[in-house]
Amino acid sequence: MMEDSLPKLEDVQGAAQGLMRLQDVYDLRVEGLVRGHFQRITNGNAVDVYKPPVSYSLSGDDCFLVGKVAYDLEDYYHSVQWFEEAVRLFRGTEWSPENEGTLENALDHLAFSHFKTGNISHALHLSQELLLRDPINSRILLNVEKYEKLLVKSPPVIGHGLSLKRPDTTYLRTRDVYEKLCQTKGSQPTHYQNPKLFCDYFTNGNPGLLLQPMKREVISQQPYVVLYHDFITHAEAKSIRDSAVPGLRRSVVASGVNQATAEYRISKSAWLKESVHAVVGKMDQRISMVSGLNVHSPYAEFLQVVNYGIGGHYEPHFDHATLSSVEAGGCTTFIYANFSVPVVENAALFWWNLHRNGRGDDDTLHAGCPVIVGDKWVANKWVHEYGQEFQRPCSLNPEE
Repeated sequence: MMEDSLPKLEDVQGAAQGLMRLQDVYDLRVEGLVRGHFQRITNGNAVDVYKPPVSYSLSGDDCFLVGKVAYDLEDYYHSVQWFEEAVRLFRGTEWSPENEGTLENALDHLAFSHFKTGNISHALHLSQELLLRDPINSRILLNVEKYEKLLVKSPPVIGHGLSLKRPDTTYLRTRDVYEKLCQTKGSQPTHYQNPKLFCDYFTNGNPGLLLQPMKREVISQQPYVVLYHDFITHAEAKSIRDSAVPGLRRSVVASGVNQATAEYRISKSAWLKESVHAVVGKMDQRISMVSGLNVHSPYAEFLQVVNYGIGGHYEPHFDHATLSSVEAGGCTTFIYANFSVPVVENAALFWWNLHRNGRGDDDTLHAGCPVIVGDKWVANKWVHEYGQEFQRPCSLNPEE
């Protein structure tokens, strides 16, 4: 039915939160996003992060809806910026019956958002304008009186403008490093600067790779992170995507003994057994050859296929072949190791997240940057420590 294909409320909310996520992680200007431009301010100038071949502008009502999502979440840092744009656009256009918001609604929500962020004088100014438009509104009148009393009690200091400040988080340092890596694509040295980083044809001593070795690019030695180029063909990637589509569900994360959706992981995923398609078994065989590990159940999870749409991401966490490319965004960042890996279509990214003694390697804290433009498909394979005792035995060096 047509109704099933129409966006629902949760789709609108998800799209709005995706826009705000892109705004934060890539430090994008709301004014630019509204005009269809992906820009950030660098040295006082607006610089394109990504320039789409065709740009589409948002309407005042679009901006109002994004601001309303933030407002309902009590996220006034974002609601101020989006309501500002809504007010600007509503002022220059005639109201349409299709609109959910109006200039009066936008002014009302913007005034309260400014009040919640501490900008009382601006909240008063907007409320006074609103009162002129609706003189008999007793609620607005009470707000004006309240703001006037607050300003008398604590008048603003002349010459000290109040700037909008993004709220801090519990993991502020991790967030800042993560966003910097997403914006700059990391600070890893180039290969000619570090002789320990190289490219080669890799067999891992496996007879199955002698005639067709893997194209290995060593990205980092500590932690050991490698990229296997052309790990999978276009046809195989399409088969895996097609097999996963019917089973795609909102991705979940561990929550105690249960699983739950979380805002720090926005994606859809499906699990594929070898019986679903022959290419799944081929993938497992290749992973086993390059890693030397037993990747069959119960010593590993089934192949997990994940789709990240625009704004989709996975924030820093400890725990993949890439089945598609994206036009912008979507890098995998290693937070503590301070480098990132761009999306490379049909390549496999591999690292050890445990030392040989079974202790977790903190340097593998990583995150998926939000997708700016495009559709990112990833296949994950998690191998258990159990069952690998002879494939990857303990070492006398606890750091291995």
